[in-house]
Amino acid sequence: MKIDVLTLFPSMFAGVFAASILGKAEEKGIVQLNTVNYRDFSQNKHNTVDDYPYGGGGGMVLKPEPIFEAVESLLSPDAPKPRIILTCPQGERFDQRKAEELARESHLIFICGHYEGYDERIREHLVTDELSLGDFVLTGGEIPAMAMIDSVVRLLPGVLGNEQSSITDSYSTGFLEYPQYTRPAEYRGWTVPEVLLSGHHEKIGLWRKKQMLRRTLLRRPDLLDRESLTVEELRMLEQLKAELDDPNRDAT
Repeated sequence: MKIDVLTLFPSMFAGVFAASILGKAEEKGIVQLNTVNYRDFSQNKHNTVDDYPYGGGGGMVLKPEPIFEAVESLLSPDAPKPRIILTCPQGERFDQRKAEELARESHLIFICGHYEGYDERIREHLVTDELSLGDFVLTGGEIPAMAMIDSVVRLLPGVLGNEQSSITDSYSTGFLEYPQYTRPAEYRGWTVPEVLLSGHHEKIGLWRKKQMLRRTLLRRPDLLDRESLTVEELRMLEQLKAELDDPNRDAT
């Protein structure tokens, strides 16, 4: 995969792209990470990329010319058209399913904005996606782009040491991930659930499924409304609800 980022602050990405999972993925040749300063495509002597909005109002708006020309410099007539992503608080909420969708692409271009916003022609005639991390506003699109890129790259084959890690992540299954434990089996009087020490894979699988449902029910019940639950999951969910309503009920 090739990922290009249009930004006024390329230095912000230097450490992120070189470290940890992203850095290792690039070393392996799984992903190519690149930043482009779209100020280099400004068409005036002062290298400005923004201007006052027509009709008045506060703030400055990013001009279309530098953005269009920076993106066009990255396109190849022989390659498929990339997904061109605008990081924007007005965009679609980014989630794990969107990360999985983008991980199937061969080329992504992220556009990081600043100031008051973008010239509307960028939205209408250039980008393929507008994505947001949530219902809040940041000073620029760099941090959302970093988060989205990290989320996408870790899904690429060969990036994680254990391919099962991304499959069982929270949200990949539709539910929050089950609790995890490691050695020692007892620490300060707190013990690991016995079922995880049993070596009985079927019982461990059932325990994990139930814990995923329990955690999702307690922390993100809205996710359950979006999933098509199996008969087994519905039975577990009803049992969990009964246990939560009656704390003295025997929980298994």
